Amino acid sequence: MASRLASISVDLDSLHHYCRIHGLPETVLDARARKLVYAKAVPRFRELWATVGVSGTFFAIGEDLADADASAALRQAHAAGIEIANHSFSHDYALSRRAPESIHEDLVRGEEAIRAATGTRPVGFRAPGYTLNAALYAATEARGYRYGSSAFPAAPYYAAKATVMGALALAQRPSRSVLDSPAVLLAPCEPYRPDPAQPYRRGTGAVLELPMTVTPGVRFPFIGTFAATLPLPLIRAAYKACMGRAFFNFELHAVDVLDATDGIPEALVRQQRDLQVPAARKLERLATLFRWLKADADPVPLRVAAERLAPGL
Repeated sequence: MASRLASISVDLDSLHHYCRIHGLPETVLDARARKLVYAKAVPRFRELWATVGVSGTFFAIGEDLADADASAALRQAHAAGIEIANHSFSHDYALSRRAPESIHEDLVRGEEAIRAATGTRPVGFRAPGYTLNAALYAATEARGYRYGSSAFPAAPYYAAKATVMGALALAQRPSRSVLDSPAVLLAPCEPYRPDPAQPYRRGTGAVLELPMTVTPGVRFPFIGTFAATLPLPLIRAAYKACMGRAFFNFELHAVDVLDATDGIPEALVRQQRDLQVPAARKLERLATLFRWLKADADPVPLRVAAERLAPGL
């Protein structure tokens, strides 16, 4: 067994969340488009993982599971051995800015929706928009989570997000996304126990934090959106730069295996440009990357990674 650990996780953000990011009315989505994540993306990831011989973690949004088809798709994924973790109930980008009681309630509702669909309570949490603070970390501790995976210390991503949000505001089409505290830019890149009062710093918190992988130095984000669409030599170089790390946390989104031909409205495709890349091409690229991870590390769900890493932290 490889000494290095790796995890592959997918945030199951439905398309209306991308409308909110880009300042588009959700009415551009028809009923079919609203179901694409569970109808198309979840089966594609399951098939891809089965073909490569790896598994991973799905981060589910509780309110989406009110749909019977979505609930059934998640239940089938859980039965196939895929970990299901909590991505909040409402995916409110400003969740970390709510009152502590409201944060706690949202986490509980997300857990209950996942338990109703799968029969199992989640042990992992990822914040909407990767935005973590003391109040949200305290809620994960109070709920007894084993791990969180929200820290995204990627300077280029942070700068790009700030630029896009500013441009949308000037265009009077404000994004509902939230820019995180600059403190995230100095967060550890390796798994760590946070300081509960300042969770982007090391401390003695009970909930282990598993940051998304970024390259050394410039902290370029190694996430699905870029890995599936940028030139392969660039991605290969970024991958090799991360080889010195004991843990590789590869984070993706459901849209990373969707494209315009799936029935996504043109208004959203124009804004979310990776949707212009054929899904077949993205799936082929991701299969290549997953094979790299399988050859170089032991790919396990985040829950297993947290269990193995915790004793040394």
